[in-house]
Amino acid sequence: MGSTQRDLEYIALETNHVAGLPISMGGSGDTSVLTGLGIYMGMKACAKSAWGSDSLSGRTVAMQGFGKVAHYTAQHLLKDDARLVVTDISEGALAKAREIGAKIVEPEEIYDEPCDIFSPCALGGVLNSQTIPRLKCHIVAGGANNQLLAEGDGEELEKRGIIYAPDYIINAGGVINISCEMDGKYNEDRATEITRRIYETMEQVLFISSKEEVCTAKAADRLAEQRISSVRSLKAVFRSNRSSLGANNPL
Repeated sequence: MGSTQRDLEYIALETNHVAGLPISMGGSGDTSVLTGLGIYMGMKACAKSAWGSDSLSGRTVAMQGFGKVAHYTAQHLLKDDARLVVTDISEGALAKAREIGAKIVEPEEIYDEPCDIFSPCALGGVLNSQTIPRLKCHIVAGGANNQLLAEGDGEELEKRGIIYAPDYIINAGGVINISCEMDGKYNEDRATEITRRIYETMEQVLFISSKEEVCTAKAADRLAEQRISSVRSLKAVFRSNRSSLGANNPL
């Protein structure tokens, strides 16, 4: 959190095991760019579920924190004619928010702000027994990690009719961006295409949530477990086939 490209360049002076370096150094560049895109795509998928349309035109998004990720998310939201409400403890971040016409509120006021989407983009644990009852939104979708303080907080959001976009689903754009430099030369178009699929992944989460009658937080975990299990099964088959070929190989 708060790391910069310059920080990664310094780390790279000591070890080769660094991802996300500037493109000029053979890396994939600033991970915040695609993280912001992924959050936007996740918001749109949730909007389609909530209102029947994934357009965010005219919708109000309350952003808690306005660092790099929130800034890039905001650029997509503004293109979609959304309205922004922003809070941050940094005057520099607030200055950037004012430049794009966002309404500014105090940090503690953001939970009580009437909005369509509440977007946690700062620290974790902000969704808890004290803050959830104060929310006046239909969707929670943001870039912060570990947004739920306790496991039951996802169920509490569900009870209140609030669609929660699990953080590790919609903020995965940065990790996706880095992954696209790990298997060869980085391709920005490929990274962007894969990040846009967060929309479909969020739709899968919502489908599982509805079908199995569980909150979206649990639905996301189940989807992740399914994917991990399928990869393990494929690896087991691969090892078995390789072993069989080895046993029958005359060489």
